[in-house]
Amino acid sequence: MKIKPITFIITLVFAFVCQAQSEIAFPIEVGMKPESITKGFHDNYYVTVMNAKEPGDGELIEISKNGVKVFAKGFDEPKGIVYLNGYLYFSDITRIWRVDREGKASIFVDQADFPETALYLNDVSLDGKGNGMYVADMGATQYMRDSNNDLWPLDSEEAKNVPELGRIYHVDLDGRITIKQDTSPLMLNPNGVGVDNDGNIMVAAFFNGNFLVTKNGVLSPLKGQFRGADAVEQDSKGNYYVSSWVSGKVWKIDPETEVSTVLIEGLKSAADFYLEEDKDRLLVPDMMAGIIYAVPLKN
Repeated sequence: MKIKPITFIITLVFAFVCQAQSEIAFPIEVGMKPESITKGFHDNYYVTVMNAKEPGDGELIEISKNGVKVFAKGFDEPKGIVYLNGYLYFSDITRIWRVDREGKASIFVDQADFPETALYLNDVSLDGKGNGMYVADMGATQYMRDSNNDLWPLDSEEAKNVPELGRIYHVDLDGRITIKQDTSPLMLNPNGVGVDNDGNIMVAAFFNGNFLVTKNGVLSPLKGQFRGADAVEQDSKGNYYVSSWVSGKVWKIDPETEVSTVLIEGLKSAADFYLEEDKDRLLVPDMMAGIIYAVPLKN
């Protein structure tokens, strides 16, 4: 059947309008203390929101073209989140939850399932093979800060007393847990975890600010120091990205020179971002502002 020109034009305009309506415009307010974001069911975005950090007041928020709504609730301090094998998984202090497409939540693994005592689970990352996920346990977080809630200076006596209790665990799809990276003085209070293009783990050490990459089985820091380091990622071109919850910044790091460039600053607290390379951006939660920002990968 031959389509008349006017009909064809109307069809194009309608398709364009539909596409425009389906785009989600950032920044978006999502609630009190958003920590982590990922893309999940129906290409919608899902955000863990801690709220007042009271037992049971944490929520999982859905962002879609229809707006922002609560997708699941009843958590304590939900943090790192991933979408894997048709489910959302996220950490919550000493456990990992699994949420189905209907918003029904169940405990996937609990504190007793870990080979060592889980103290403060934070970021969660896909393992790059579809076999499971990595989760960072920050360890004992109560030693990091002074009475003003600032991180102790690295050359202070108090810094020497920060215990090496942080670990990186691997959790497979059956809930079996193994230690991927054991404690290390380079990895004090690990917050962020990711997988690089070669399948090696990357770790953001919150207290000492190291961006660590495991190469040939050895945990090694990149150049620079990013105290309060939160999220870590690497794009397909090899560029690294790291956020700092403390300084409210996100950096892009050249893979050859390891020189870092600020992509965004001035946030109240840059938390666990989502790398959306097909749209050339990071989606960054500003936890203390309650807002998700879209940050271009080029500054």
